[in-house]
Amino acid sequence: VVGPSSDADRGFLAFDLHGEGEYAKKLWVDSPGSQYHPRIAKDHLDQGRHLLQMEGREVFRHAVTRMPESTAAVLAKAGLSLGDLDLLIPHQANLRISEAIQKKLRLRDDQVYNNIMRYGNTTAATIPIALDECRRGGRIKPGMIVVLTAFGSGFLWGSAAVRW
Repeated sequence: VVGPSSDADRGFLAFDLHGEGEYAKKLWVDSPGSQYHPRIAKDHLDQGRHLLQMEGREVFRHAVTRMPESTAAVLAKAGLSLGDLDLLIPHQANLRISEAIQKKLRLRDDQVYNNIMRYGNTTAATIPIALDECRRGGRIKPGMIVVLTAFGSGFLWGSAAVRW
């Protein structure tokens, strides 16, 4: 659980969030959905409409463009630059995406945290799991600038800058 910081010098510094509905069906799940009553029906399951639909090349192309853009934007909103970044925790969709982001931002290996090789893509839990591992393992220290960045279904992406 993330709550307010009692230290005015620590906590969330800025957010950057985007969505592009035009590309929603490049990465999405048709059912269950609010347009259906009931939300999901047996025929939806029989038809596989509850399974993730993805155009992998398009998703990769956008992810390796949008997450670096959002990382730079959130740092700028916080009055910081990439030179101030201590640790980037990207959504763990796949290692190739993380490596491409690292290369595009010119970050060192020790500035990007990856755990996908141990857990795979745990969807919405990838950043919380990675953040917890970094915290418990001492990878994050007080005063460090950490950026959390993600990309996901419905074609949304964003970042949060945190002073730990």
